[in-house]
Parts: sequence; C-alpha cells; structure tokens
Amino acid sequence: MSNFSGVPNWLKSQPVFLGILLTVFAFFTFFWSYTNPPYLYWDENYHIASAQKYLNGTFFMEPHPPLAKMLIAAGEAIFDANEGMDDEFIGTDYAKELPGGFSFQGYRFFPVLLGWLIAPLLYLIFLMITRKSLWAFILSFLYVFDNALVTHSRAAMLDSIMIFFCVALIALYFLILHYKDRKNGFPLCSLLFGIIFGCAMATKALALIMVLLWPLLILHLRTDSPKLFALQIPKFNAQKISQFFVLTVAGFLITYVGIWHLHFSMGKTIVDSLPDNGYYQASDEYKALLDVGQVNTPLMLRENLSFLRHYSKGVPALNLCKSDENGSPFYFWPLGGRSINYRWETPDGSYYQYITLQANPAVWGAALLGLFLAFGLLVGSAVISGAKPLKYKNELLIWCGMWVSFMIAVSMIGRVMYLYHYFIPLIFSFIILSYVLLELKQLGALKLTESKKSWIVLLLGVLIFAGFQFYRPLTYYEPIDDASFKKRMILPVWDLRCVNCERESKFALPISGGK
Repeated sequence: MSNFSGVPNWLKSQPVFLGILLTVFAFFTFFWSYTNPPYLYWDENYHIASAQKYLNGTFFMEPHPPLAKMLIAAGEAIFDANEGMDDEFIGTDYAKELPGGFSFQGYRFFPVLLGWLIAPLLYLIFLMITRKSLWAFILSFLYVFDNALVTHSRAAMLDSIMIFFCVALIALYFLILHYKDRKNGFPLCSLLFGIIFGCAMATKALALIMVLLWPLLILHLRTDSPKLFALQIPKFNAQKISQFFVLTVAGFLITYVGIWHLHFSMGKTIVDSLPDNGYYQASDEYKALLDVGQVNTPLMLRENLSFLRHYSKGVPALNLCKSDENGSPFYFWPLGGRSINYRWETPDGSYYQYITLQANPAVWGAALLGLFLAFGLLVGSAVISGAKPLKYKNELLIWCGMWVSFMIAVSMIGRVMYLYHYFIPLIFSFIILSYVLLELKQLGALKLTESKKSWIVLLLGVLIFAGFQFYRPLTYYEPIDDASFKKRMILPVWDLRCVNCERESKFALPISGGK
C-alpha cells in the first residue's frame, strides 16, 4: 500500500499493527457477549424459525434469498448449543415462546462473526484509498463504534451478512484495480468478485446496487486514458475485459444457482401447519416434485423468486400515523431517523433495559457532512469559472453516484422500509468522506495541511468513541432510567422514546386507534 522505504523497520509494521488493533476493538464492540440479551428481538423470530427448518429438512418459502438463513442454521449445527432440540419452530414462520435454557450461541454466530470481520475489510479499503495507516485506522471507527451497526449485527439477522459481502466487493473493486496488470492476481480477484456478488445476491435483494461496480470495473480496464469519464471514445483491452467478464459471470452463476440448489435439496419435508398446508402457493408441478423428493432447480428458482415478489407486494406501506410504526421515509435515513426500539424490559421496576437501533450522531453526522462537501466540491468544480480541477473527481463521482443510485432505487419502493436499509449507502458515505479528506485543501481561511487533516481525523475519532459510549446503554441492554434516556433524545427526526415518554414527533402523530 504505502511506500515505507527509508523509515525505521518498526514503522514498517504499523499498518499491520493498527489493523490488528482495530480488529481487537471490533471484537469487543461486535462479538463479545453476543448472546446478550438471551431473548428474541426484531426479525430473529422469523430467521431462527427458518434456520430450524433447514436443520430439520422442512420445505418453506421466505421473502429473502436463502444464504444468510442457511448460515444462521449452520452456526447452530456447529455449536449444537441447544443439545439437538432445534425443532420447536418448524411448524411456524414466526417463533414466539422460547423453551427454557434456549441458547443463541449458534444462531447468532455467523451474523456476529461476519459483522465483526467487516472492520478489517474496511480498514483495508481505507488504507488503499488514503495510503495512511493512521487515517485508515481512525476512519474505520465510523463502522466499529456506530451504535446502530453494532446493535443490528449482534443478532440472528441478515443485514450484517449482506454488508460483509458488499464490503468485500468494494475491497475486491480496489484490489482488481491494483492487480489489473498482474498475471495471477487479476483473474483470482475477478473470479472472487463474481463469487462474492453471488453470495451477496443470495443474501438480500438490496445488494443488487453492487452490480454497478461491474461496468465501472470494465471502464477502468481501458488502456488509453487515466480518466474514467473522459470524453474521448475509449479503447478497451479486449483480452483483459473478456477474461474479467467470463470469470465474474461464471463465478456469480455457479455460486448463486448453487446456493439455491442447496436450499432446494435441504427442504423436502412438508409440514401441514405451515401456509397453504406447507406448500406456500407452490404450483402443482412444484408440489409433485416435493411429494417425490426431487429437485428441479430452474422451476423451483423461478417460483421462489416469484414468491419473493408476491410477498413484497403484501407488505404494508409506511404510515407514520400508526402508533406502532417503526418504519421511516428514505429521506430521514441520512439523519439517523427513525430509531427502532427492538426490545425493552424493567427487571425490578426502578430502571429499564433497551435494545434500540440508534445512530451514533458523530458517525452519521460525519457521513452526512462528507456527502455535503463531496457534492459541493463536484458542483463547484463544474460551475465556478477557473476552479482548480479536482484530483479525486472520478472517485467522488463514482461513490456519490453509487449513493444517489441506491437512494433513487429505494425511493420507488412502495412497502415500508427501515433505518437499517440505509446501511449500504452509509458505507458508501464513509468512503466518500475519505476522498473528501484527501481532496480538501482549504476550508474558508483555514489551509488544510496534512498535519491539520490528521488532527481533524483524530478529533473525529474521539467524537465517535464518545458518541458510542453515550449511547452504549441502548446497544448492550444496560440499565438506564428515564431521565438518562431523555438526555439522549436529541433530534426529533430520530423519534427516540423511552417507555414512559410521550410521543412528540414534529412530523406525524398517531390518530385514534393507531390505524
């Protein structure tokens, strides 16, 4: 990455040391004591029920692709922490009452593990972008110490698995650019790009945004110009592009279809207490295959994808006037709105414990500031006569374009959406912020030298850590009283409320009956 020639030997290991240190920090924020709280919350009710169907060979259809739920089941199969008692929920799609002594160790293992491993991946990405190990270390705090990301990743849910694959794709994007002239590195990274994209798409449909990296990489493989969006007609290296195309497409198809085929092979037992007597609106041809235990992957894949679309149409639209509405409009998301109280209890009546999806304001504020500055730099360079050309114009265009593309796509989705659906563009905004730091040379009368930028990055790291600690009780189910909770209710757009707090939304209030 960086050029360390001419520096003391002990400094040459600084990037590795800081990467290890960051991974240790992430272990304690994401992985440590991940079985707490020992209760179901949010979508764990659905995903643990699905995982048990894999463990017992039960047929089912579900509104998400299968990979993450298969990994949730694999964790339980590895640890077997419930001593083989993993069939309590095979007759329902929604788990409710847990049996005594139920353990989350296996079910939560892979979502938490992959959520943790995102941290070193992001560190690698920031290191490749900035070429400064200290900056990469502190910028990784944006992920490691964000309360919302930590809270949602410490559960048997799908998003941390999806984000891991998306971040891995971003890392491979940079690695392909780095190794594009290497005989062995380029084809290996290209194949991995296709495989990881197949895993991402087999986890959650929102990962489709990552397909935009594919044509961008093809454009990067031009041989005539260093400028990605140059006006001249590009000349392509046909052999390299053909190699990239074949390897990525083959890797994707083999992985994506293979995961679905494994899903079909694992679920052949019909449980009649499930919807449609256990057949989930399968066609007569599909039912006949299930009855004899055969697999027809093209037919089954087509009908499962059709079921995903059918299910999504049945999800209600956002209604902020409902008293129990947890969703939020997409334009609230960059501000951290709206928080979701996943679970609460009061053990003795004197204090409360919460698991709440709540943004770290230092993280989300820095990400939003980075977006504003990036768009300002791009617009300014285009409209201000005589403006100095931007050194990182192409990079800002790419990642701002990815962010905008995602937001436009979700704006056209009619069903209710939630704050955690913003996690992918939040990662994009972290990358945008790193390029803004590299690009900015002056803020008003203040000239930004490398030294001053380093101090700014260090200050950002302190603010991020302080914000994380301030909202820590809502992340780790720690005791908190109403007065302390109210101190954390800073922005109205968050709609963050304690149990005994009246709703004081500036945007909508529930009508009578909450309908």
